[in-house]
Formats: sequence, structure tokens, C-alpha cells
Amino acid sequence: MVDEKTKKMILDGEAVLGIELGSTRIKAVLVNGANEPIAQGGSDWENTLLDGYWTYSLDDVWKNLASCFADLKQDVQQKYGVPLLKTKALGISAMMHGYLAFNKEDKQLVPFRTWRNTTTHKAAEDLSDLFAYPVPERWTISHLYQAILNKEEHVKDITYVCTLAAYVHWILTGEKVLGIGDASGLFPIDTNTNDYDQKMVRAFDLLVEGKGFPWKVQSLFPKVLVAGQESGNLSPEGALLLDPSGNFSAGIPLCPPEGDAGTGMVATNSIAQRTGNVSAGTSVFAMIVLEHELSRSYNKFIDLVTTPDGSLVAMAHANNCTGEYDRWMTLFGQVLEATGNKVPKSKLYDTLLLKALEGAKDCGGLLPYNYISGETMTGIYEGRPLFIRLTENEFTLENFMRAQLFTSLGALRVGMDILFEDEKVQVDAINGHGGFFKTAVVGQTMMAAALHTPISVLKTAGEGGAWGIALLASYLVNKKGKKLQDFLSEEVFASSEASMQVPTKEDIEGFNTFFVNYKKGLEVEKAAVKYLP
Repeated sequence: MVDEKTKKMILDGEAVLGIELGSTRIKAVLVNGANEPIAQGGSDWENTLLDGYWTYSLDDVWKNLASCFADLKQDVQQKYGVPLLKTKALGISAMMHGYLAFNKEDKQLVPFRTWRNTTTHKAAEDLSDLFAYPVPERWTISHLYQAILNKEEHVKDITYVCTLAAYVHWILTGEKVLGIGDASGLFPIDTNTNDYDQKMVRAFDLLVEGKGFPWKVQSLFPKVLVAGQESGNLSPEGALLLDPSGNFSAGIPLCPPEGDAGTGMVATNSIAQRTGNVSAGTSVFAMIVLEHELSRSYNKFIDLVTTPDGSLVAMAHANNCTGEYDRWMTLFGQVLEATGNKVPKSKLYDTLLLKALEGAKDCGGLLPYNYISGETMTGIYEGRPLFIRLTENEFTLENFMRAQLFTSLGALRVGMDILFEDEKVQVDAINGHGGFFKTAVVGQTMMAAALHTPISVLKTAGEGGAWGIALLASYLVNKKGKKLQDFLSEEVFASSEASMQVPTKEDIEGFNTFFVNYKKGLEVEKAAVKYLP
């Protein structure tokens, strides 16, 4: 039976839309006045390795955005029997950081360089030293400075550099703006002014002063906005890009575009001090909202970013998480299909991942590495997935699956040890979201063991960052003077349901044993990079 109230809300244009361009899927979530998801759409896509850089073409951006939006429209039509013609607000989010560069004719100068690239090692080191502030390899400024170090021809012609979220927002609205959470991964932010750190801006300009560029660095960046600020409206041209049929209305207000880190914080209600979230999918990162600054800079290990409303956040980020065991799942599915036993993907994942709970607590000595791409946290700068075992190890399916899940969290644990052990950072709750947590209990159990901390998963966590940016879009038009934290707590999560997994002593000890081997085995991983070019 059709929900008449929701149907009317959609027809009246009172629903709110969030779209997130993730690493493997573009997802759209439509929410009602209570900020509950009422329809979804999606389109799968994948990055490619082109001339040594992980990238997506801009043609694929727009093709898959339109495909995602068409899927959403179809879902609305099937569920409610009405077309999706307009919304009250709209938000765009995307994988954080990376490098998109344009000239004065708005022409893209080099292919999009994504967060996954570890080609900016020298630039990140130099800038971290210059700023006395951690500047990771995936940050936009690292890519820009590495291009300068490489003496790339395009640099002199740049008039705009941005992240993917800022790019999509710009094309849809004409506005060159960026939410502060994603902006904090473009260039360091001063949380007192909610803008790019001016001392560091001056330091960078002095660094490149003699190179003859016709620009000052901040002139290349989008304007920084915090959650709730106006950031433009959907143009007629932008509406046609989303919906080539021409049926979707222009003029819809957009919230500041954000990265997937910021939307993950929002989707897990983790923007208050002493809260944290861990997002685990293609990559994995944990974010803790700090009560005070860290005692020192931890270059390569801990990033300093912000919440969408400008609070300081410590982030431990690893480039690789589920990508390698996804490939093993594909292989196992092919084996079953070859024997005439094709199994639905969801059943295959649930069945095999649940076997991990039966494995030896330390994985029986099995040691995989999931490094599809390089991993800065552990000093590995090219991808070499490996699987290592000693002859006497217990090579069972249960141990193999547990090891695949444990290794997905190995690099993350390196960073979290700094926050918990060295900095004594206090956290009241860590909420998990992302594909790692899809199979009930399994992801939570492994994550709780790795972080030796209880992990909660909200019932809505499966909606992910697309829901998070929808909430930020809703905040833009429905905030009624409330701060973002109060809006989330009172309007979104007041009656939310969550499941918590508390790690057992045995699980913690098992991961610790695995982790000792993981760190020792990194020398094998380095040898693979060296001897298998």
C-alpha cells in the first residue's frame, strides 16, 4: 500500500536528496521530513590505473551520476507511484581529497588524481616539515606541490584546484565552494577562523615564489563554508546533468559539498567531542573529535581534519580495507559456479564472513596483506597483495577468512595506537559504518578486537555517506537556528537504534598476536615491491 503522506511530500518537493560519489559506488538517498530514508538509487563504477595514477574520467562522473539519479527516480516511481520532479534541498559528497586542476577556460589540465595515489611522498614530507603540521600524500596540496616538484607543464596554467565534491558542486551550481571538512583535506585549516591557515598559506607562497607562477595559492582554492551556510542553487544546466530527461527542477538550494569523512561523521552522529567513528569499505579510517590539540605532529600517521561544523578531528587513515577480500570472494564465487553451484553474492559474503568467527583467535598464523595500492601508514608505496603462511600453520577456511578481515585493519591499528597509547585520547563511543559491517556481528567483532574498544553500529549505518550528506542538506533548510550537533541529536538520532559489540579478552589478545606478525611481515611486503616491479 502506498504511503500517501510520503507520496504528497515527494510531489510537493519537500523531500531532501543526498548524493555521494564513493570509491566503488555512487549512491543517492532521499529523506522525508523526519530525516528518514524513503528511496535510494545507485550506480557502480571503478577507478583505473592510468599512466601510474589511480583515476576516474569526468565523463564517467556525469554518466554514473545520471545513472544513479535515474535509478533513484525509478525507486520513487515504484514505491510511491509519482515522479521525482524537485526536492527541498540537495547535497553532494564524494571521496575526500585528491586533485582536480583546471585552467581559465575551465578545461581539466590532467586526469583526476584520487586519494588512492601514493605518488606524492616527497611533497607530503616537505610540506609537513614546512608547516610543522601533518600533510598526507592524498591531500590536494600535496598533489599540487608534487606536480611543481615534477616540473609538470600544466601547473603554470592552473586557475582552480579542488576535490571531487567541490568539482561536482561547481558544475551543478556555478559556485566554487567547499565544506570545511573536505577543505581541511585540501589545505590545513585554522579552526579559530574556519578558513585556510593563513600562516601556512604565506609559507607555501614563499616556498614557490621564485618559480614564476602567475598565482597565489589561496586564489586557486574553493571558498570554505561550514555546515548550514548557503552555497548556491542547482542551475538549469546542472539539473540536466543529473536528469537528462529535463524533468528535474532547477533552483534547488545545495548545502556545502563535503567529503566522505565528514558525511560519515554526520551519519554516525559523531561530531561532538569524545565521539568517534570508523568508516570501513574500500579504504578504512577512524576519526576522533578531539577535546584539545595533540601534543605533537605525527606526519604520515595522524591527519588533522575537521567536522562539517569546524571542530578539530584526529584521523587515522589506511588506503586499503575490503578491496582484496572482495577479490577473494569473487574467486570463491567462480569456484562454486564452475561446479554448478552458483550462489547469490549476499549469501556468499554472509556465509564466508561468518566462518571468520569460528577461526583461531590469532588466525592460526596466516598472514595476508591487502595492499592493492600503497599504504603510507606502514611505509609501503606501491600495491602488492600477498598471502603468506608457514608450512605448519592451520590453513583452514575459518582462519583464512579471519585473517582477511584482520589484515584489513592492520594499517589502521598503527595509527590508532598513537592516539590511544601515546596521546591518551579519550573516546566515549566509536560508531562504525560502511561495507565492512554489512554482515551482522562479524565486522563489529573484528573491529572491536583490532581497536580494543566497543564498536556500535546504528541501524541506519548502512545508508552511509549519502544519508550523511542528505542530513547536511536537510540541516541547511530545516535547522531553525540549531547548532548541527543539536539538530542531529534532537531531529535525527533521538530514537535511533544501535547494536554494540564489546571485545572479549581472547579476541583482543588474538588480534595483538596477529598484529605482531603483521608488523614483522612488512619486510616481506617491502621486498615484494622491490623485487616484483
